[in-house]
Amino acid sequence: MAGREQSARLHADEIVSDVTLVRHLLTDRFPDLASLPIRRFASSGTDNAIYRLGDDLAVRLPLRPGATAQLSSDARWLPVLAPHLPLAIPEVVAMGDPVEATSSHSGFAWPWGIYRWIDGEAVTLAGLADPLHDAAVLASFLRALQAIDPTGGTAPGPHNSGRGLPLAGRDARTRACIGEMHAMINTDAVTASWEASLEVPAWSGPPRWVHGDIHHGNLLMARGGSRVAPPRPMRKSPREGAALSAVIDFGCLGVGDPAVDLMVAWVLFDRPSRKVFRECLQPDEATWIRGRGWALSWALIYVPYYRLTNPAGVEVAMRTISEVLSDDQ
Repeated sequence: MAGREQSARLHADEIVSDVTLVRHLLTDRFPDLASLPIRRFASSGTDNAIYRLGDDLAVRLPLRPGATAQLSSDARWLPVLAPHLPLAIPEVVAMGDPVEATSSHSGFAWPWGIYRWIDGEAVTLAGLADPLHDAAVLASFLRALQAIDPTGGTAPGPHNSGRGLPLAGRDARTRACIGEMHAMINTDAVTASWEASLEVPAWSGPPRWVHGDIHHGNLLMARGGSRVAPPRPMRKSPREGAALSAVIDFGCLGVGDPAVDLMVAWVLFDRPSRKVFRECLQPDEATWIRGRGWALSWALIYVPYYRLTNPAGVEVAMRTISEVLSDDQ
C-alpha cells in the first residue's frame, strides 16, 4: 500500500502514537505478537494510524476519540459482508482493549484493532492498466454491496459522518465552505451545481449498505488483477500498470442512500471511465445527480479543513471539483 507522510497533525484532538506505544499495547494484550517487527505505515487515511506488524498483520489505532466506533463496526459487520463481495476487504484478526498508563509507558484509552495485511498500493487513475475495466469492476463491487440484506445494519449518523443521510443535511456546511474558497473556485458555477443536486428527489427506496468513503485512498491496486469479472467485456489496455484489488477502510459503513458511494465517479475517474462506471452500476438519474452532489460537497468541505496539513488530499479534492464542473458543461 502507498500513502503520504504527515507533516502536521490532521485534527486538533488527534491522539499521538508511536512504535513504542504499539509494542506496549501488544505486550499487554497480545504478548505472542509483541516480538514481531513494527513500523509506522504512511497511510492516506485521516481517522487511524496504521502500523505494519510483521509481514501479515497491521495494527490500527484511532487518531481521535470520534473514530473509535469504527472498530466495533468492523468486528461486527466485515465478516458478514466479505463472503458476498468480489474484491478483498479488511479482515479483523483481534480487537484490543484500552491499556492503562504505567510509570514507564503511556497508555491508550480507546479500543484498537489488529487486521490482516492486504498487499497493494493506493489507486491512481494513471496507475491502473485499464481504467475502463476497473470502473466496471468497482461498479460490480457496489452492486454486490447494495444487494446484501441490510437487516440490522446501522443507520447513518455522526458515528459515520452522516454518510447515507439525505444530501440536504450538508447544505449549510457546504455553502459555508464555498464562501471560504471564493478565491480558489468559480463560486457561481459550484453553487449552481450544488443546488442542482439538491433539487432532485431524495432516496425513497429501502436502505442499502454503503461503504460511505469510496475514494482513491480506500481502494488498492495490485498487479495480477481483481478476482471479479466485470458485467460486460472490456478492451484490455496495453498500458503497463495494476488493477483494482481491494476496498479498505469501512469506517463510514452504514445503511442508507446509496448515492454517497457514487462520489468515486468524480473523485477518481475521468469522463470515459465515469461513463463505464455509470453504465455498469445503472443508478437512476436522481441517485446519479445526488452522487455528484456528494462528490462536490466532500471536496468543498475537505479543502478548507486539510489545506495546511494534507496537500496531496487537497489536490485530489480540487480535481474532484473540476470533474464535477466538467460534467455540468
